[in-house]
Amino acid sequence: MAGRRAHIWVTTTVTLLFVLLMAGAVCAAGGHDGASAGALLKDFLWRLLNFLVLFGLLYYFLAKPLRKGMAERREKVSKELEEAKKVRDEAEAKFAEYEEKMAHAEAEVDKIYQNIREEAKAESERILQQAEQMAAKIKQDAERIAGTEIAKAQNQLRDEAVQMAMEIAEDILKKNITREDQARLVEEYKQKVGELN
Repeated sequence: MAGRRAHIWVTTTVTLLFVLLMAGAVCAAGGHDGASAGALLKDFLWRLLNFLVLFGLLYYFLAKPLRKGMAERREKVSKELEEAKKVRDEAEAKFAEYEEKMAHAEAEVDKIYQNIREEAKAESERILQQAEQMAAKIKQDAERIAGTEIAKAQNQLRDEAVQMAMEIAEDILKKNITREDQARLVEEYKQKVGELN
């Protein structure tokens, strides 16, 4: 701050000296008339004095508000830069958080797919096992029913064979056999039927 003031005063002094030297050169080049040159120098010096007074007053009244305004502007820009950095840091943190969530989401999706595949495989195996059990039960039922039907058919055939044998025997007996032969044949037949059962 002090360096700026010194710089302003040095610049102002150098400018003032340059203006005075130029005025002297103009007066010297103006001619030999001393009165008119003195009047011109006097007029120039009054104008220069007016300018310096005006410049001094402007500097006195405006320098402080300008410095204050520049300091406020610098402070505002600094705050805005800090806020922008803070917002950028927050955005980067959010981005990193979302990237992490996306990575976890992909892993979670893979885990869900894996679980679904495992459940589908287990369900498929369970269904196959149930189907095999049902097939075995159906086979057992079919064998049992077939055994029952075969036994029933055998019994029916035996009954029919006995009935036919009796009818045939009765016909033969009626035609060829006497009563004594008839009694003997009935006894033999009963013995054979008894052996079958």
